[in-house]
Amino acid sequence: MNPNVIRIIPTDNHTILLEFDNDEVREFDVKPYLDKGIFIELQKLDYFRTVRIVARGIEWPNEQDFSFDTLYMASKPIKSIQGKAVNPTPINSISR
Repeated sequence: MNPNVIRIIPTDNHTILLEFDNDEVREFDVKPYLDKGIFIELQKLDYFRTVRIVARGIEWPNEQDFSFDTLYMASKPIKSIQGKAVNPTPINSISR
């Protein structure tokens, strides 16, 4: 089983920085999904930034979502969340 998402930061270039409960930090690119069905709404950065952690994955208010499995398997490892230049948006996280 893949690890659970415990911390996220949405960026201005439609990626999401992810921290997993196995201490891995990864980056998930949402751009390939932005022209598909319910994900079109994510093109708006204000809405994109409303992402939150739900059921071990992530979700937006209008129920667009990605499971923890998809996030882990389709993301790329990065060194740290702190090392990335991101919009100063609140970090969504859950306690371990």
